Amino acid sequence: MAGPSTTINDVKTAEGKKEPKTFTFDFSFWSHDSFGTDENGYAYPVGSNYADQKQVFECVGKEVLDNAWEGFHVCLFAYGQTGAGKSYSMVGYGANRGIVPISCEEIFTRISKNTDAQLRYEVSVSMLEIYNEQLQDLLIAPAKRQKKGLEIREHKQLGIFIPGLTLRAVNSYDSIEKTVEAGTRNRTVGATLMNATSSRAHTVITIEFKQVSIVGDKKGVKLSMINLVDLAGSEKASQSGATGDRLKEGSAINKSLSA
Repeated sequence: MAGPSTTINDVKTAEGKKEPKTFTFDFSFWSHDSFGTDENGYAYPVGSNYADQKQVFECVGKEVLDNAWEGFHVCLFAYGQTGAGKSYSMVGYGANRGIVPISCEEIFTRISKNTDAQLRYEVSVSMLEIYNEQLQDLLIAPAKRQKKGLEIREHKQLGIFIPGLTLRAVNSYDSIEKTVEAGTRNRTVGATLMNATSSRAHTVITIEFKQVSIVGDKKGVKLSMINLVDLAGSEKASQSGATGDRLKEGSAINKSLSA
């Protein structure tokens, strides 16, 4: 791995050794070794190769928030094979917080620096998952949800929306953190041979961010929808060992990823 380029060496194949293949992206992050852990369990770089969660946010997540502050709708999603680390990058684990919690904290850090008395901010959050082709509200306990799931609607002015989806107002980082944690606990996960905590559904976290300005007797609203998406991973049944419900889930995951 060098800069934004990643080189893959196929060491042993039926035809013998193949030529290395190099792929170039906007960013390439190394996360396999060259790191240490502090007393809280946070993985920090030892040397120059390892990319910790803070570096990933600075390279990818910060730009998303910058555009949201300008009033644009934004979306960031993680896509890849099951077990590749999508949920780790987006949500994180323990002290290694991912893009979602770091972004939530950054939003309220920026809000706290506002000195304009004529400007206020309103933040709300929703969470949903797409499980076996059905939309479910993650801010509602599974036992209390509709069996048929939620429906998608389209409005000429509002665009795509989901009637009945919980939209919870939050006024601090602690508030939004608890909301996201509650939704995360309601996510559908299951064990496969490739991933012990495999996401069995696509998760969409939407932060409705409003900047309300008052000038004289007029009010202006700048709205941005921040969509942070953790897609379930593509998988092969022969490799994941999926059977029964896991196989049905995997089929639905692959079908939706190819849409």
